[in-house]
Amino acid sequence: VEDIHRRRQPLPSMEAIYFIQPTKENVIMFLSDMSGRSPLYKKAFVFFSSPISRELVTHIKKDSTVLPRIGALREMNLEYFAIDSQGFVTDDERALEELFGDEENSRRGDACLNVMASRIATVFASLREFPLVRYRAAKSLDTMTMTTFSDLIPTKLAAGVWNCLMKYKQSIENFPQTETCDLLILDRSVDQVAPIIHEWTYDAICRDLLNMEGNKYVHEVPSKTGGPPEKKEVLLEEHDPLWLELRHAHIADASERLHEKMTSFISKNKAAQIQHSARDGGELSTKDLQKMVQALPQYSDQIDKLSLHVEIAGKINKIIRELRLRELGQLEQDLVFGDAGLKDVVKFFTTNEDVSRENKLRLLMILAAIYPEKFQGEKGQNIMKLARLQSDDITAVNNMRLLGGASDIKKSSTGAFSLKFDINKKRAVRKDRTGEEQTWQLSRFYPMIEELIEKLGKRELPKDDYPCMNEPSPTVHAKNQSAAISQPPVAHSMRSRRTPTWARPRNSDDGYSSDSVLRHASSDFKKMGQRIFVFIVGGATRSELRVCHKLTRKLNREIILGSTSLDDPPQFITKMKMLTVDELSLDDIQI
Repeated sequence: VEDIHRRRQPLPSMEAIYFIQPTKENVIMFLSDMSGRSPLYKKAFVFFSSPISRELVTHIKKDSTVLPRIGALREMNLEYFAIDSQGFVTDDERALEELFGDEENSRRGDACLNVMASRIATVFASLREFPLVRYRAAKSLDTMTMTTFSDLIPTKLAAGVWNCLMKYKQSIENFPQTETCDLLILDRSVDQVAPIIHEWTYDAICRDLLNMEGNKYVHEVPSKTGGPPEKKEVLLEEHDPLWLELRHAHIADASERLHEKMTSFISKNKAAQIQHSARDGGELSTKDLQKMVQALPQYSDQIDKLSLHVEIAGKINKIIRELRLRELGQLEQDLVFGDAGLKDVVKFFTTNEDVSRENKLRLLMILAAIYPEKFQGEKGQNIMKLARLQSDDITAVNNMRLLGGASDIKKSSTGAFSLKFDINKKRAVRKDRTGEEQTWQLSRFYPMIEELIEKLGKRELPKDDYPCMNEPSPTVHAKNQSAAISQPPVAHSMRSRRTPTWARPRNSDDGYSSDSVLRHASSDFKKMGQRIFVFIVGGATRSELRVCHKLTRKLNREIILGSTSLDDPPQFITKMKMLTVDELSLDDIQI
């Protein structure tokens, strides 16, 4: 695999596959590779990641030396990255900076949204889905109020996606002509708390507290030759059945389940019991587990995976204790549900002077999202002084206003917010969920999209706040409602109801990686109603991805989350600092 923009070795006896974006620069590079007497390759099979313009096709046709050397010229419509079986990103890492930044640049913003729209549309092209497009309406109260560019982001993006879909309707064979699914376009302003608050599920807390690079976790394992410990990289992904089972569990639940699994494994294996008894019944160390692997080679993969997750959970629980995160987490959730206010945060800072800089910052960013007016003028400066924040941290807190604070949400028709604007009163930006038991402490918080998706599924999402780009075909409402109850997919969907290819487990000869958990999970989608796609501009969170998995089971409809990026709290905070920094860009800062 080579980069088209780098100098490459000529291989005139070999054929090449080009997978490129249909840009002028790429087409010029391709033509220079394949034209003249000495082409780089014998033949070129060209696949574009999204539709190519007529002008560029004409440009290719003009070169008579290149035409006979082209083996294929196709539009693939694949401009997104799958992040798991129900999530994708369009890889617009700078979307927050370009669309919500302090200096409004509508030309740059429009260009960013156009690229985003064409990338989102390729998801529907590749899955052969035609959505009913809904979006968050601009919040301006009346025609006299100036609407800001950032307020119009979902409206503009919905129009862009719609234009791409209209072209697909004419150009793609077997593309559905009537609606087969729902698409809801939102932006980060609908929930500013979710990217900052501590999320206590295994997947989210791993990425929040451990220095992971993407899905990669590095840990030390004892050397097989008896030397110093060796570093080993593992991927925490869906082909690991233990990860699949635990990723959305509360960390306390995950730790408990791992302990039970280890105890059960030891009780069933004599060799394991010998190793365990050598520890006098105490906790097993990683070295003990390695010895167990040597004693039980037939179970090595199972013990490896179990010991990996036991180690990760142990490390996380240690950090939680050391940083006293439970107390902090409780205050965060109390703020969100209106059970605590500014006074409680001040009291927390004065009684817990050892709170880390990052956790003070996150607490104040949550406070700024709920009470933006408290951060105006001198009052705001005093709060920052008390927390002893550094200047770039203060920038991050102040920049919360650019996402459109709670005070912007004037309507309560969505039922999501019942805000009281008396600044002396505590304000809730979430209501407790009725009928949901909180088995674990700190599992009260839920992202806003949970409420929005449920309302969309029940057809209760207010049209004024979330208008449609296209009025649905007369039969769609009836079909959607019946499909949501128990029926198979509607007849007019032109695609087969197969599992998306990115959801398929990787086959493994050990009989463990391609576990029945995976097979069961992927086959269930065939029996479901129409899909719901939710796209969030400005970055999505692990908690939002978890909600999509949870609601898929609850609503019996596959929920797919899309976003410009998937951000863990440290990344989101870095991006918030960028919103008012002109001399730096994301390219200069290592996240």
